[in-house]
Amino acid sequence: MKPFIHALLGALLLLGLSGPATAGYTETRYPIVLVHGLFGFDTAAGVDYWYRIPEELRQGGAQVYVAQVSAAEDTVVRGEQLARQVETILASTGADKVNLIGHSHGGPTIRYVASVYPQYVSSVTSVGGVNWGARLADVLQGVVDNVPFSGNLIGYLGNALAGIIDLFSGGGNDQDILAALKALTTAETVAFNQQYPEGVPAQYCGDAPRVAANGISYFSWSGAKPLTNGLDPSDALLGATSIVFLGEPNDGLVSSCSSHLGMVIRDDYRMNHLDEVNQVLGLHDLWSTDPVTLYRQQANRLKNYNF
Repeated sequence: MKPFIHALLGALLLLGLSGPATAGYTETRYPIVLVHGLFGFDTAAGVDYWYRIPEELRQGGAQVYVAQVSAAEDTVVRGEQLARQVETILASTGADKVNLIGHSHGGPTIRYVASVYPQYVSSVTSVGGVNWGARLADVLQGVVDNVPFSGNLIGYLGNALAGIIDLFSGGGNDQDILAALKALTTAETVAFNQQYPEGVPAQYCGDAPRVAANGISYFSWSGAKPLTNGLDPSDALLGATSIVFLGEPNDGLVSSCSSHLGMVIRDDYRMNHLDEVNQVLGLHDLWSTDPVTLYRQQANRLKNYNF
């Protein structure tokens, strides 16, 4: 009986010691703003794009806001939409700056805001970001450029899907899938990098300093495993799209090297492109890091930098 009591008291003591640390673990100085990627949303039909992530960050003390920009649009258009939302957040909270976290096309979107409005931004975190183009976008753009009427078909179907997403998420934003597709090609992304170079490595798959010339800190991470969970319905699609990478490490939509920005935390997690935002509905590789944990760790990292 005594060993059991001692073990119970020890467990309670550990819980008591760990409670306060957990309570403030994600309590950053500035609010965190999450920015979705292509065909993304904040919440649509009761499903959160950032599945369980905002709640977990808030439980640790962070102020978290989920942005809603066009599901499919040019990077600059999305960036201006985001800038207006950031201005609203700053006005409502009284904060001086925000910490931006963007997934997929959200990576270039937040980079635009940090470059054009650096006074608003303390840090930029790109998750599976399209920072050096997306191979699938190159393939689809090639089809649009060379196959008659394909642009009309892709435009119709893509804008219809983006419009449905916007309707169910209450965004009210214009959609232009062809503009989004072009913006995500390698050629357009390279041109974008030349105009908004902060945090971008000097060469493909390279590294860059954490702190860019504008004084803002840049971070990135990504997955490199398209197939992660047999129960996840998205795995089949991402496994198919990964073929265009011809063996180069990728998450099904973005190569590991393309995701590099600023301080590369890691580019080979056992995650695919949707696992990176804890989708679909939390299904991911059972033997890998929980995606939510990465966001908690990043918030704590930002906290330790006093961001």
